[in-house]
Amino acid sequence: MDVLSNDIIQSIVNADCEDIFAYLGQHKVDANKIAIRTFLPNATSVEILDYNTKSVVARLERIHEAGIYVAVLEQDFFDRYLIKASYVNSEDLIFEDPYRFGSTIGEQDLYLFGEGTHEAVYQFMGAHLISIDGVEGCRFCVWAPNARRVSVVGDFNFWDGRKHMMRKHIPSGIWEVFIPGIKAGDLYKYEVRGADGHLLPHKADPYGFGAQLPPDQASVVVDDKSYEWQDEGWKGERHWRTHRAGPIAIYEVHLGSWKRKTEEGNRYLTYRELAEELIPYVKDMGFTHLQLMPVSEFPFDGSWGYQPVGLYAPTSRFGSPDDFKYFVDCCHQSGIAVLIDWVPGHFPTDGHGLGRFDGTPLYEHADARQGFHPDWNTYIFNYGRKEVANYLMANALYWLSEFHIDGLRVDAVASMLYLDYSRNEGEWIPNIYGGRENLEAIDFIRNVNARVYQNFPDTMMVAEESTAWPGVSKPVHYGGLGFGFKWNMGWMNDSLEFMSKEPIHRQYHHHDMTFSLYYAFSENFILPLSHDEVVHGKGSILSRMPGDAWQQFANLRAYYSFMWGHPGKKLLFMGSEFGQGPEWNHNTGLEWHQLGIKEHRGIQNLVRDLNNIYMSREALYHNDSEEKGFEWVEADDRHNSVFIFIRKSEETGRSLLFISNFTPVLREDYRVGVNEPGYYVELLNTDSDIYGGGNKGNGGGVMSEEVSWHYRKHSINVTIPPLASIIFELQ
Repeated sequence: MDVLSNDIIQSIVNADCEDIFAYLGQHKVDANKIAIRTFLPNATSVEILDYNTKSVVARLERIHEAGIYVAVLEQDFFDRYLIKASYVNSEDLIFEDPYRFGSTIGEQDLYLFGEGTHEAVYQFMGAHLISIDGVEGCRFCVWAPNARRVSVVGDFNFWDGRKHMMRKHIPSGIWEVFIPGIKAGDLYKYEVRGADGHLLPHKADPYGFGAQLPPDQASVVVDDKSYEWQDEGWKGERHWRTHRAGPIAIYEVHLGSWKRKTEEGNRYLTYRELAEELIPYVKDMGFTHLQLMPVSEFPFDGSWGYQPVGLYAPTSRFGSPDDFKYFVDCCHQSGIAVLIDWVPGHFPTDGHGLGRFDGTPLYEHADARQGFHPDWNTYIFNYGRKEVANYLMANALYWLSEFHIDGLRVDAVASMLYLDYSRNEGEWIPNIYGGRENLEAIDFIRNVNARVYQNFPDTMMVAEESTAWPGVSKPVHYGGLGFGFKWNMGWMNDSLEFMSKEPIHRQYHHHDMTFSLYYAFSENFILPLSHDEVVHGKGSILSRMPGDAWQQFANLRAYYSFMWGHPGKKLLFMGSEFGQGPEWNHNTGLEWHQLGIKEHRGIQNLVRDLNNIYMSREALYHNDSEEKGFEWVEADDRHNSVFIFIRKSEETGRSLLFISNFTPVLREDYRVGVNEPGYYVELLNTDSDIYGGGNKGNGGGVMSEEVSWHYRKHSINVTIPPLASIIFELQ
C-alpha cells in the first residue's frame, strides 16, 4: 500500500505544498509497483482508464475525506492514462491528469532568464497553447520565487486553487504546469500563497497576452500564432520612415477618444473600425507615423494607459490581440509607421497587478525611497534585479517582433534617470558614488536600446526626457543612452510660452523662439505638441493663442508653419490638426463637428499642406540634426516679432525661406536678404483664404534684386501679412 505522511497529506489538502509534482500524478513505489495519486475535492469515486479503450484499469481508494485518491498498480509506468471522476448530481468527468506531464522548459531558457539576458522570454513565460504527445492544452509559467505555492485558477476549475498547483523550478523561482484541454479564450489568474503562508489576491499574469475587458481583471489565453501578416513589403518602407534623415510627421492618438460611436452609447471604435477610419484620415493628412498612447492593458481609463498592469497584452477595450495586429498591418499596407508609448518606469498598486507579486517586493524595490513614486502613487521597477530587467527588455522586443511595431516612445525617462526625481532631501537614496543618477536604470535603458537596434535596426526608440541629460540620442558605444530620438521639451515649453503672450509683449520674450537653435543639433529631436499640452486646465493649443477668434486662428497658423520649418521631426496630438476649441477629454470623441466652421477647416488644410511640403522637400528633414541644414537670416527683429530662416539641403542644393510675423501688423516693403538671385515662389502663406486668412501676400512670388541686405548680396522685398508665416522657394 502507498503511504503518504500526514504532513504531506495535510499540505496537499490545504493547498500548501511547494512540490506537488513529487506526490500527485504517477510515481514508482518500488521496482514493480507504481502509485497514481490525485486530489479531486468533492469527487465521490475516481477510476483510472486505459487511454485507448477507455476501459477501467483501476479504482482509486480515497485516503482522505478532502478528496485524495490513490491506486497502487503492479506494473511499469503508463505512457498514458485517463482519470474518470464521479460527482453527486453531476455527469462523470473524463480528463487527462495534469500531473503526469513533465516540464517543457529548457535548461537554457531558465539559465538565460536567471542571467537577465533572455530576449524572447515571452516565448515560454505566460500562457501558451501547446501539444504534448498529441494532447492539446496550455502551459502556464510564472515567476514567483518567494511563494510557497502557486496555482492556476479559472472557469475551467471553478477558480479553485487546489486543483492545478504548479511545479517550482529551483533556483529560478519559475512555476510551471501544463493543463490539458485549455483553449483560446479561457480566463485565468494565479493564486499565490506567499512566503508567510497567506493567500494573496488573485494575480493577473505578468506575461499574459490577453486580458479581460476592464474593470474585470483576469488574463485570457490567446492563440498567438493564428494571425497571418500581409505587410511583407513594409521593411524597405520602414527604413525610409524611421531613419533620422527621413521625413517624420507624427500624429499622436488616444484610441479611445479619437472618435466615438455616439449613436451607440458613446462606445469606443474597435481596432478594425479604427483601421477603416483612422488610417485613411492619417494618410490624407500627410502624416507619416501614428503614435498611439499606451495600448498595454491598464485598469483605469483616466490613466490613459500610463499605469499598465499587462505589458504584454494589447488592451481589450478595442478588441483582441489579432485585431490589433490587423490594425498595425493595415497601417503598414498604407505606408504608415506605428509607434506606441511604452511605460517601463512604474506600475500601479492594483491588487491583481505586479505589486508584491509573491508576497514580497519582487518587481519593485523594497524601500519606498526607491520603489514608490510620489507623483503617481505607483511602484517603481527594480532595474537592478536581472529577472525584472529581463521582463522589461523582452517586452520591448515583444512589441517589435510579435506586433510589427515600428518604434517605442519611452515615457517619463527623466523619472527613471534620477533617484531624487520629485523627492525632497532625505526622501531618496544616493547611488554608490553618492550621486543622484540611477545607475541601474541607466544600464537598463542602454541595454534595451542596444538590443532593440541590434535586432531591429530599422526602428525608432524615442525618449520623452525633459532634462538636459547629455547624449540621450547618442549611441551607447559613444557613451549615450542609445535612443534614436528625443522629444524637444525645451522648444515646446519656450515656443508655447511665447505664443501665449499678447503680441505687444512678445518683443520682450523674443528669444524664447530662438533659444532652441542653440541646442537644436545636440540631439536627434522631435518637436512635440503632445497630449500633455491640451489637458489639466491648459486648454487646447488654439485656446492658448491670445486675442479674438480671428487672431487665435491666425496665431495658430503662423505657429504651425514656424514649427514645420524649425529643425526637428514633427508631432501633433489629435484634434490640434484642425484647431479643436475645447481641451481634450478622454471620455468623448474629438469635436469633429467643428470642421463645419471655415477657420477650423483652414487649420486642417494648412496642416495637410505643411505635411505635403515637408514630405516633398529634403531641405526640411534631411539635415535636421546638423547645423548645415539651417541658417538664420533674421533672428533679432524683436520690435516687429519677425523671424526669418533658411532650411537647406546640401545634397539637392535646394532651400526654403521661412518668414514669420507674430504681430497683428501688416509688414509691407519688408526687405529680406537671400543667398541666390532669382524668382522666389510663395509656396505657402498662412494668411491665404483657403486657410481662413485675409489673403494678404505677394501675388504668388517676388523677384530678387541686387540689393545687399542681411549680409547677403541679393534681397527680396516682401509683404508679410499680420500674424502669418510665409514659405518661399527659389524657382
